[in-house]
Amino acid sequence: MTPWIEYQHFICKKSNKTIVTLDHLSLQQGQTIGIMGENGTGKSTLLKAMSLLEPPTNGTLIYKGKPIDTNKAPLHIRREWACVFQHSYRFIGTVYSNVEIGLKLRKIDKANRQKLVMNWLERFNISHLAYEQAYRLSGGEAQRMNLARAFVLEPSVLFLDEPFSALDFPTKITLLEELQQVLKETKITTFLISHDLTDIEFLSSHFLFINKGTVTDQGDITTVIQSPSSYLQSFLSPWQKIRDNNIL
Repeated sequence: MTPWIEYQHFICKKSNKTIVTLDHLSLQQGQTIGIMGENGTGKSTLLKAMSLLEPPTNGTLIYKGKPIDTNKAPLHIRREWACVFQHSYRFIGTVYSNVEIGLKLRKIDKANRQKLVMNWLERFNISHLAYEQAYRLSGGEAQRMNLARAFVLEPSVLFLDEPFSALDFPTKITLLEELQQVLKETKITTFLISHDLTDIEFLSSHFLFINKGTVTDQGDITTVIQSPSSYLQSFLSPWQKIRDNNIL
């Protein structure tokens, strides 16, 4: 079966220094991969390269069976992808206008914009905040708005970079459950960076671990976690202690 999206020999350099390398990664439609690694190991750099926000120094990208120019991806490809980041970006205006902005840029007519925006505000339980000013939102509400702004575009690939790190635990768990259901229904292929193994296990079918810019573990999440490399085993050790002591 042809992968939905595939990366080959990706290398990301800055100032002639190699930050991260990825030999090969492929996902089918609807699969989610969780990406972990210590701070500064190249996770966000890799995600930006994979999403073509920052072109890789070298590498081949194949999307829906067709090669894509990583230095100048066609506009229609970019419009099929969406990103959500750790910080809640808020444009001046209401929650509604923040979620609507991408549709306006795509010249979707007003009636359809309204239908789509209200649908996704309801899906993320913030329809009652539609006409509140975005700057007044709490952290959890703002991240719900950011997710709605991404999903309203109906992307086929979604990139999430630490989207829950600024949220308190109860808010995060609720949002994880909602996002899990949305991903299951929409079958959007998703890349998720998180420093929290709980997020990764909850949402991901696949797993990738980066150590000092190199991928040491990759594959089905259950298989990888049960048979980790020494690098991953050391990284996961604190999580295992927490669970053994029933802290989580």
